[in-house]
Amino acid sequence: MLTKKNLRHLMVAAATALTLPAMAQQNYAQDSATIKKIYDNALTSFESYENLRYLTKNIGARLSGSPQAAAAVEWSRQVMEEMSLDRVYLQEVMVPHWVRGDKEVGRIINSKLVGTADAPICALGSSVGTGDAGLSAEVVEVKSFEELEKLGKKNVKGKIVFFNRPFDNTHIETMRAYGGAVDQRGGGPVAAAKLGAVGVLVRSMTNDFQDVPHTGNTRYEEGVTKIPAAAISTNGAEQLSKLLKNDPGLKFYMRMTCQTLPDVLSYNVIGEIKGSEKPDEIIVVGGHLDSWDLGEGAHDDGTGCVQSIEVLRLMKDLGLKPKRTIRAVMFMNEENGLRGGRKYAELAKAQGEKHVAAIESDAGGFTPRGFGIDGTEAQYNKVLTWKKLLTPYGLHDIVRGGGGADIGPLKGQGSVALIGFDPDSQRYFDYHHTQIDTFEQVNRREMQLGAASMAALVYLISEHGLEGGSAKAQK
Repeated sequence: MLTKKNLRHLMVAAATALTLPAMAQQNYAQDSATIKKIYDNALTSFESYENLRYLTKNIGARLSGSPQAAAAVEWSRQVMEEMSLDRVYLQEVMVPHWVRGDKEVGRIINSKLVGTADAPICALGSSVGTGDAGLSAEVVEVKSFEELEKLGKKNVKGKIVFFNRPFDNTHIETMRAYGGAVDQRGGGPVAAAKLGAVGVLVRSMTNDFQDVPHTGNTRYEEGVTKIPAAAISTNGAEQLSKLLKNDPGLKFYMRMTCQTLPDVLSYNVIGEIKGSEKPDEIIVVGGHLDSWDLGEGAHDDGTGCVQSIEVLRLMKDLGLKPKRTIRAVMFMNEENGLRGGRKYAELAKAQGEKHVAAIESDAGGFTPRGFGIDGTEAQYNKVLTWKKLLTPYGLHDIVRGGGGADIGPLKGQGSVALIGFDPDSQRYFDYHHTQIDTFEQVNRREMQLGAASMAALVYLISEHGLEGGSAKAQK
């Protein structure tokens, strides 16, 4: 049946074809038909969603060094081996082994207005514990490192520093808001400890108001005392801030039994389809297999992993024979060390591998919006020449920038383009690094659209490469 939507697609295709040379018309028609097949297959298959169900429900949280992380390695290896790929293998990497311990306790005490009140907190990754007895101290609130420095040691020593800079909600792209606040989490404990603080509370990294604390990694510095660091929920942060204005002498109690154990051997998991014409040119598509330990790691980054595996399944199921090698990588230890991404890049360099592009999905399984391109002008322009093939599927935002944490270490190795898959970001930080990042929060169709979007771009890069692009046809 010829629907209005189908007619519109035909009209766009016809109008585009009229502006292209004969060979380009042929390529456009073939590429358009193949991309349609990719989306049709992805949207009528349940394999990626069922893979996500198993990963999150049967294995669950997968913090590096944990038994669940080891189970996820074996599961993803088996999934890709059952696909009869050209090669499936493990890449050894030593990873940190931090454990949370008992459920954390946070409590406002001696408040003139509320007396004693529980406050939802969770330890930040890599934090030291407080000891079994916990820690109690007065609180000093700051919104910036500059403000902390102005207070000086005399006003900070012996206290808990409360970093309470919220997201800037004027940013449409919430990743920018995250980038404007997350330095508190990473650098707060060291900055506070240098002035004699005994502990740190950090406002959770979300634009929402919740009772759920958001974890995430923090860093220590050699020669600086390691002090306990916790995230407090945004509602808890709002309450604590209001109480401090009326009662600057109130105290906060925190108890955390987290600790860092010796490093553990783990693996990146890799599956690939060899290129039919240029097998030495590699296109990576990947996500990180590890997750924080509070929830199920569904949006962060179970979806990225199963979408990357789905790219390979789509190629196999549709009988596509990519010209360049396509490699799906399940990176280990993105959350609290990035050792998997670094090891992959290290071995790629040592083996003299030539990467054409690397695409990372690590922004949740939400509705696709486009891609961020970190590459040369020619590479960016080449992707722009495919925009008319991609926009019918909602991929309107082809922008400079992007990439991802795990593929970042590849930068500078030849002319590899680093590409970040960009889904809609508005809900991502509702779930990011929390106990509510569960399978139920992922919409099947949105996630499948993302897998198809990644597969479409991978197909185009494999067919046509990334050099010699011109954006003129798009203007």
